[in-house]
Amino acid sequence: MLFLFCIFAIGQNPIKDIVEFSETLKPVIQDTIEVNSESITENIVDLKSEFWDHLVYNPFKEVEIIFPLKLEFKDSTYFSPIGKQKVITSRYGWRRGRAHRGIDIDLITGDSIFSMFDGIVRMSRYSKGHGRTVVVRHYNGLETTYAHLSKYGVKENDTIKGGQYIGNGGVSGNARGSHLHLVVNYKGIPINPEYLFEFNDTNKIRAQEIWITRKWTRPIAHNSRRQSKIKLLQTEEEALQSLIKKQSIYVVKPGDTLSRISKRNNVSIAALCKTNSIRRNSVIRVGQKLVIEN
Repeated sequence: MLFLFCIFAIGQNPIKDIVEFSETLKPVIQDTIEVNSESITENIVDLKSEFWDHLVYNPFKEVEIIFPLKLEFKDSTYFSPIGKQKVITSRYGWRRGRAHRGIDIDLITGDSIFSMFDGIVRMSRYSKGHGRTVVVRHYNGLETTYAHLSKYGVKENDTIKGGQYIGNGGVSGNARGSHLHLVVNYKGIPINPEYLFEFNDTNKIRAQEIWITRKWTRPIAHNSRRQSKIKLLQTEEEALQSLIKKQSIYVVKPGDTLSRISKRNNVSIAALCKTNSIRRNSVIRVGQKLVIEN
């Protein structure tokens, strides 16, 4: 069709007309090449080129991560890991004197589990504590972990799409009741999932560019019983500014407990104790001054 068009477009000066017509096509050809190049680049990302280990949950132990770090998402939503309303029963943070490095989502044993994003299955095997576990590595550097499963639906090295079935929920491993233990890691570093994603019906990614500081990777800075106050960092400048610690003084009032003070000031009890060099069972007195560090 292009050849016929060229013939009919040629006037009395064929060579001149052909040259001018070729020049008009250049921008179109260049745009097509650039678009195709971007698509090709995205599709040839080799997720298995580094630290691809099926036997080790965290193969990045020797990798040094520099904060703040930037995460990018090409989409504004993710695929829900379960097929019904997401009810979080335990959050990322300090829990019973230990670090809880993910969130627990309520389910019934046998409920289907789905991958949140496109990726490749790095692990699909039993892991101490996590039980039957599937770990999916994604194209932006994240890995999502789906733990306590009752059944595997994928194999290691499988390439999968977001929303694809990867197994069934259960109570395998060290689980108290059936639930999905969801962990979001970046090169072995756990990130509070609720800082990145809204766990409601919208399945919203909070932003397509998010900056991560150490605060969002340290369970001791969060309380597993309630959602941390989300203050999203969307530029490097905001991330660096947030690293400047802000301190305030809280004067203990009648009826105060460490639990009540932590809730009132949006800090974990563990962080409160660490900052003030006290223990969880320490007796606090009315009028006592505590340092609150945010």
